Formats: sequence, structure tokens, C-alpha cells
Amino acid sequence: MNKIMLIGNVGRDAELTYTQTGSAVAKFSLAVSRRWTDKASGEKKEETTWFNIIAWERLAETCGQYVRKGTKLYVEGRLSTREYTDREGKLRTAVDVTISDMELLTARGDSGNGGGAASASGGNQEEMAGGQDFPF
Repeated sequence: MNKIMLIGNVGRDAELTYTQTGSAVAKFSLAVSRRWTDKASGEKKEETTWFNIIAWERLAETCGQYVRKGTKLYVEGRLSTREYTDREGKLRTAVDVTISDMELLTARGDSGNGGGAASASGGNQEEMAGGQDFPF
């Protein structure tokens, strides 16, 4: 099973593009921080890991509309790898998270102090919402 769940802060606005066949794809970065206290020194420490996030189709369009830098976000998906050649001509491997579900943890217009949450997934949003009129 290939499944990853992350909660973090969006590092850049979602960039929405379309493939030649018309499929929507959104890309953005997510910073996930881990905090702990060093047992030996008692010093508080923090480590941040950055993830490349990719969404497809309707979920991509939702990301393009609502995912902005600084937003606290929950994502769920799978890890995937891709190879590319860097500027020096070296072959590199990148690890991406292709998401199937996401939940905004910062409400629109909220400055990060709690608030409501909204969710979206790769499925049919109207069916999931029971026919209610939600923005995603």
C-alpha cells in the first residue's frame, strides 16, 4: 500500500495548468514541521520538510481556486517519483505527493487562528455533499 497523510502550511499558491488533452493539474509546495525537545540539552528543536504536491482533474481545479500560500492544509495521497535532468545535466529523482483528498484547515479570510474547515477529494463533490451547494 502506498499512502501518505500530511498536515502542513502551503509554501506557494497552487499553480493550475492544463495538459494538452485538457486534464487539469495543480502543483504547490507544503511545509510539514516537526517539533521536539532534545532530551540531553532540554533545547527545543524544529525540523521542516518540504513536499511537492500534485493534484489532478476536479481536485486540481479546487486547489487552484482555494489553496494559497500560508493556508494550513491536510492532504492524503500517494508517493510517486519522477526523473529529470538538472541545469548541470545531471539526472535527478524527485519525490512527489499525488493527492486524492485534501482538507483546508484554515478558513477563507481566517488569519490562522482556527475556524471552520472544508474538504475536497477526487470524487464527485455533489454526491458527497448530499446535493448541497458547497464551493467544492
